[in-house]
Amino acid sequence: MIAEAAPRPGPLAVWWIGARPRTLVAAVVPVLVGAAWAGRNAISVPRTLLALVVAVGLQIGVNYANDYFDGVSGVDTAARMGPRRLVASGLAPPRAVATAAIVMVCVAAVAGIVLALLTTPWLIAAGALAVIALALYSGGPKPYAASGLGEVSVFVFFGLVATGGTAFVQQDRLDASILWLAVPVGLLACALLMVNNLRDIPTDSAVGKRTLAVRLGTRSSRMLLVAVVVIALVLPTVGALVRSLPWLVALTLATIPLAIGPLRVIRNAEGRALVPALIGITRLQLLFGLVLAGALLAS
Repeated sequence: MIAEAAPRPGPLAVWWIGARPRTLVAAVVPVLVGAAWAGRNAISVPRTLLALVVAVGLQIGVNYANDYFDGVSGVDTAARMGPRRLVASGLAPPRAVATAAIVMVCVAAVAGIVLALLTTPWLIAAGALAVIALALYSGGPKPYAASGLGEVSVFVFFGLVATGGTAFVQQDRLDASILWLAVPVGLLACALLMVNNLRDIPTDSAVGKRTLAVRLGTRSSRMLLVAVVVIALVLPTVGALVRSLPWLVALTLATIPLAIGPLRVIRNAEGRALVPALIGITRLQLLFGLVLAGALLAS
């Protein structure tokens, strides 16, 4: 009996698939937390919205760019276990996907320039670095995502830069307390990528893609992933204990039960069986970010 091919999605659905909506949580959460750091009476709604456009635009841009580069280079193949990629699956021509990536980067750049004009020109330099990192993630002669540095980039740009940058534009200042917020946000963003890479160890190894998961191996990758999630969940409370953050942020400990299911899956599952862990960590990051932001606003 011949299995039927998956139905081809409509034109808008194709680009929604390519945008990888689940990954957008990693762009939204740092903006929410960074804005909430400033407090209820100090949040600038226009600046926060601009920061959100920058973060989401860059996230979608990097998703399209990865789709393009991995598709034309042959890194993405029919054996890939994740969601369909536009180029590799033939849902969209490479040139159209590359154009979509450029358009999203331009949208983020315009919002970033406006934000820089309202605050400091140094934000333009940070944005330029983010765009370079986006392009070299899976493009260029030696994509650093294939060298095990993808998690470092995610931690820096969707943890430290996005959270700290959003906090800075609220009041044109920062202090060390932002690290107690930016680090766990960045770690949970890393956890999403780590689950993906754990799932893709067989196919990445086959095409010579040396992600951190491939380098560490399955067992060590699982252990590191569990440690990353646990550290992220307890850091705000540690920040409260050392009086760098308000006590209400300890409410984030209430999200720990949401981590139990995904971490159980991570301990033993392989391949597509890891998808529930990816969904679970996405929900965990979103709820963690909402609770953390709410606690900061209520303090």
